[in-house]
Amino acid sequence: MLKRTLAVCVAAASMAAATAQAANVEVLHWWTSGGEAKSVAYLKEKLAEANVGWEDFAVAGGGGESAMTVLKSRAASGNPPTAAQIKGPSIQEWGDLGFLADIDSVAKANNWDALLPGVVSDVMKFDGKYVAAPVNVHRVNWLWANPAVFEKAGATIPTTWDDFIVQAKKIQDAGFIALAHGGQAWQDATVFEAVVLGVGGPEYYQKAFVELDADALNSATTEEVFRVFGELRQFVDSNAAGRDWNIATSMVINGEAAMQIMGDWAKGEFTVAGKTPGVDYACVAAPGTSGAFTFNVDSFAFFSQGDADAQVAQQEMAKQILGEDFQKVFNLNKGSIPARLGMARDEFDSCAHASMDAFVASAETGGLVPSFAHGMAVSEAVSGAIYDTATNFFNSDQSAADAKSQLIASIQSAM
Repeated sequence: MLKRTLAVCVAAASMAAATAQAANVEVLHWWTSGGEAKSVAYLKEKLAEANVGWEDFAVAGGGGESAMTVLKSRAASGNPPTAAQIKGPSIQEWGDLGFLADIDSVAKANNWDALLPGVVSDVMKFDGKYVAAPVNVHRVNWLWANPAVFEKAGATIPTTWDDFIVQAKKIQDAGFIALAHGGQAWQDATVFEAVVLGVGGPEYYQKAFVELDADALNSATTEEVFRVFGELRQFVDSNAAGRDWNIATSMVINGEAAMQIMGDWAKGEFTVAGKTPGVDYACVAAPGTSGAFTFNVDSFAFFSQGDADAQVAQQEMAKQILGEDFQKVFNLNKGSIPARLGMARDEFDSCAHASMDAFVASAETGGLVPSFAHGMAVSEAVSGAIYDTATNFFNSDQSAADAKSQLIASIQSAM
């Protein structure tokens, strides 16, 4: 009995010592704006409660291009971080290279297959096993509007692209900037994606920009998409070059601009500014896209670690990410909706309710499509080809016909 008691005490002491020795996770991400930073801070808090330290590896840049450059350098040198903000097909690419850690035991213990929609869980797996954890679901095809600016301009919030042109001209004539925008390639691609969906509809979007169907890409619809996209240039101010997305959002918040086309992470900025949806700002689907939903799932992929303590910390991070408490608070701060199913809605605002409803409805009607502008639909190489074509067209006098030809050639060379 004494030996058994002693063994229990030794085991307990060992566990206590292990608990006391806080392991760390080094986390690469690009969440540096107000709402994003607040969301990351909460994940740090949850890990601290579990006695896991956080080494912040933030690389600024809304689209994550700079972060991915740094990650590739670290991975190539044999020193990857514990976890990195990676999503979509890129998870599979890193898995193919053999860098990712298997966290399937955490997923099974916490029943992730039942907690996540299939469209989300499928993306988190490599070779049938979880290697990443989703933090949220973003709707990308949002238009954010300042009602006071619209009222002063005698304009109404547009629901079609033709009406957008009409209302934007009224706003511009009243002395306001019609479209707040940042002249960065990923922001150009975000607006381009909204035009693709609004002009062509979900079926065309899926065929042309997810399946990369040659006939769909080489259609009159693609040329019309570029024509409409080009029309938007006139409503962007001359200081847009290089502007960060959250600065563009602040232009809408402050009444300097009427609208911004941006994913629902923009709502985090309105929230930090103390603004109320339906009163201080409006959130509506981008023109022509009310029945559709372009999704962007933020996630952390986990990189193989040789150190046992680092592996334990990594597993704790994965567990915390799918916890109800984190999913709620993170998404309230970030402006997105939880990746986890069955969450209570009562603390979420009207924009989040609209997003949740649209997510479910579009999944049933075929309007739920992955965002090609945000790394969910195609390979990094193809995504880069689309980015380059869209931003080159938006910032030049290239014709819609030539842009279509360039898009087809660029995609083909990237495949």
